[in-house]
Amino acid sequence: MKSNVGKLLSTAAIAATISAGAAASTLEDVKAKGFVQCGVSLGVPGFSNADSNGNWSGIDVDACRATAAAIFGDAQKAKFTPLSAKERFTALQSGEIDVLTRNTTWTYTRDASLGLDFTAVNFYDGQGFMARKALGVTSALDLDGATVCTEQGTTTELNMADFFRKHKMSYVPVVVQKADEALAAYASGRCDVFTTDKSGLAAHRSKLADPAAHIILEETISKEPLGPVVRHGDNQWKDIVTWAMFVQVNAEEMNITSKNVAKIKKESNDPAIKRLLGAEGDMGAQLGLSADWAYNVIAEVGNYAEVFERNVGPSTPVGLPRGINKLWTDGGVMYAPPVR
Repeated sequence: MKSNVGKLLSTAAIAATISAGAAASTLEDVKAKGFVQCGVSLGVPGFSNADSNGNWSGIDVDACRATAAAIFGDAQKAKFTPLSAKERFTALQSGEIDVLTRNTTWTYTRDASLGLDFTAVNFYDGQGFMARKALGVTSALDLDGATVCTEQGTTTELNMADFFRKHKMSYVPVVVQKADEALAAYASGRCDVFTTDKSGLAAHRSKLADPAAHIILEETISKEPLGPVVRHGDNQWKDIVTWAMFVQVNAEEMNITSKNVAKIKKESNDPAIKRLLGAEGDMGAQLGLSADWAYNVIAEVGNYAEVFERNVGPSTPVGLPRGINKLWTDGGVMYAPPVR
């Protein structure tokens, strides 16, 4: 009897494996339709934002395009679905989008209970507060009794509550569904301060009538590792999205850019570079991709430094320093496993 039960369990396990293998993977679905569908924010300059002609740009947009470049050799084979914080996880769970690239914080609960997997971190951030300079506030510890605007369905709400509770201060939350609504409430004077990730504060400040009239307070009250999210259970797809990011970090370490990648692929004798660019071995086959998939990511989208500088760097309206997002070799925490 014991033996028969074992047989039944083994048969069931085999059947389940065959069934899972027969189901179309995300990669197969994406190849069949000819593009990657990415969920992005409703508009955060530097991360995912559309211009008046509907052209999207930003760090999160480039994360989507890097995945498209890896699969198709064409970063433009990406489409974007703008989502509120409240909508984003449902859109991914339901299959409306293939990957969520929407400045989303990796947390224990989100990773463990939503049927989703986080991939590589493409921006390390932390929550802060923005106030009018005229308010005379210089520290978040001066915010006792403040009215605070924020977006619904975010870790920001929870962090805000924790911060005020920890410091035994009172506050009045003004919680709205969309980030732009929170900014509009702040701009109209409905609240004293606006809170979100510090990168988001810098991005939203650039949209105010007089950005110089507003200050981002010094305190950082949380850890906010941001990055793409995929559905749980498709390891191949998770690996593709993850390594599309890791390739950009490795390329920066090796001083490979979108401008010199063709020359380096042709001339380099460095085994690590040859593996990365598909000139030696066939790393792409392990992901179900072409041998030159990583080369295409770099050529089409650039290395991590290029992505950072053109979207949120000091020369952009967002104007962020590299800070903690520097490479690990330069005092930051940006680090990628080797391609070997």
